[in-house]
Amino acid sequence: MSAPNYSTVDYDMFALIGVPGLKELHLWISIPFCLMYLVAVSGNGILIWVVAVERSLREPKFLFLSMLAFWDLILSTSTVPKALSIFWFDDVVISFGGCVTQLFFMHFAFVVESGILLAMAFDRFVAICYPLRYTTILSHSVIGKIGGAMVFRSFATVFPIVFLVKRLPFCHTNIIAHTFCEHMALAKLACADITINIWYGISVPLLSVILDMVTIVISYGLILQTVFRLPSHDARMKALSTCGSHVCVILMFYLPGIFTVIAQRFGRKIPKHVHNLLANLYVLVPPMMNPIIYGVKTKQIRERVALVFSPKGKCC
Repeated sequence: MSAPNYSTVDYDMFALIGVPGLKELHLWISIPFCLMYLVAVSGNGILIWVVAVERSLREPKFLFLSMLAFWDLILSTSTVPKALSIFWFDDVVISFGGCVTQLFFMHFAFVVESGILLAMAFDRFVAICYPLRYTTILSHSVIGKIGGAMVFRSFATVFPIVFLVKRLPFCHTNIIAHTFCEHMALAKLACADITINIWYGISVPLLSVILDMVTIVISYGLILQTVFRLPSHDARMKALSTCGSHVCVILMFYLPGIFTVIAQRFGRKIPKHVHNLLANLYVLVPPMMNPIIYGVKTKQIRERVALVFSPKGKCC
């Protein structure tokens, strides 16, 4: 018996059906999606603007924060507008090129952000362990090189996924049960061997993120070791308070992703719509919460934003 011939059928258009099984609730689901996206865009936009115009915020930690805010915008904007289009207008169609572009920028931004969080941990390590050399070690040129290295690493890690997906023929179905295109969700629709996609998709990007997480933990271990050697309680508390915002952001970034991976790998009895909503957490929650966390916990940012939006500030 001859092998099936799939060469004559190859989809170039796909359908993103949104949250499977909850089509009748799409309008209601769109409300928190839209609100979180608006908070993310406005919050991160204001954060970038404040760091750009306020000279007192040109310290390394704020420059890294503005980088994080920029990539938060890329991460959320690569996925949420299409999801809202599905919810509001039933605009489920996406081209193969559009799908590949979306998954590239989503994964690209995620890996870049992980690297920036690592850079921010290094920033806190230098600030606490080597305070007198802080501005010397983390000069503007060094910060630029670190940012460039994070972008290059992410590009080198994620770009091969584009070729791994483009080589696949799609002939089983063109329906993606999701609100956005994701590497493995798209690869599973192929009528060819996707072993290399599975191994690369899991190992390479995941290992880079895990390496970042381990290095961050080591950095904070060294920070705590230094902090607990400080002579006074007030000095210890002040040093720890400077790390509070960063720790909150780290937890908000990695926990949704970890929950999503665990649910996908081990939660086979979990309904598909729960998997889908969990996957949306890491493109919605961190971009929304990061500017809120830093805005609340950072006095300089709080004061600058208050000055801009106060009647007195507008008059001046």
